[in-house]
Amino acid sequence: MSLQANVKASAQPRAERPKPPRRYKHYLTAAVVLAALWGSAARTEATIGELVKGLPNMLDLLREMFPPRWSYFDNIVAAMLETIRMAVIGTTIGAVLAVPVALLCASNIAGTGWLFYPIRFLLSLVRTIPDLLLAAIFVAIFGIGPVPGILALAVFSLGLIAKLTYEALEGIDRGPLEAMTAVGANRSQRIMYSVVPQIQAHFVSFTLYTFEINVRAAAVLGLVGAGGIGHYYDVTLGFLEYDKTCVIILFTLAVVLLIDYASTKLREKLL
Repeated sequence: MSLQANVKASAQPRAERPKPPRRYKHYLTAAVVLAALWGSAARTEATIGELVKGLPNMLDLLREMFPPRWSYFDNIVAAMLETIRMAVIGTTIGAVLAVPVALLCASNIAGTGWLFYPIRFLLSLVRTIPDLLLAAIFVAIFGIGPVPGILALAVFSLGLIAKLTYEALEGIDRGPLEAMTAVGANRSQRIMYSVVPQIQAHFVSFTLYTFEINVRAAAVLGLVGAGGIGHYYDVTLGFLEYDKTCVIILFTLAVVLLIDYASTKLREKLL
């Protein structure tokens, strides 16, 4: 029996090991990357010489920023809280709107291409508009204040969360979905009991990640009149008060690091 087994084993074709890429492919890749870098630098007229020439100006700016004027801290606390509130409201609105949009974009949920392809196109169109441009448009419509910033962050959050969610939806296990279909469940029941349990942790993680981004984005939306701490960036930079700008930067950095740490811990517990 052992001889027959050996004969059968030798008769079966062995799986070939994948061959490593040839050396010239690495050289070709490096050459293409270097050519792209050189061409981009040439077309944008960016040179190392200009960078070295500008270093003294950068050092002068840093000297003017330090030491920070800590007495200015009390003036920006309320604006920073407004920035965080803008991020919370904008992210929440975007996350709520992203749920039906993601369901319509997922091919295994929507089912027909005439439905999810146009929705995906509109979603891609939304993601191509920068948040600063959105804020400027809403400022022109609603006037200066936090409302344009909230709406800009909501639209940005909708595009990002819906994109990540529908890609996660298309990777779910189809077994529970087919089982619910077999027992006669309608579309709402299939989504509620077979789709939501598989995607809810990922959805919360995507929302927290978007909130982190929105806190950073909301900090600069004030440059176009959308409220928050960005207004103080604009004022202090306009009057060349770099020591005050340094206080704003350090405060923003501390808040962003704290939010990043908290959201990271929450995502670890969810996933």
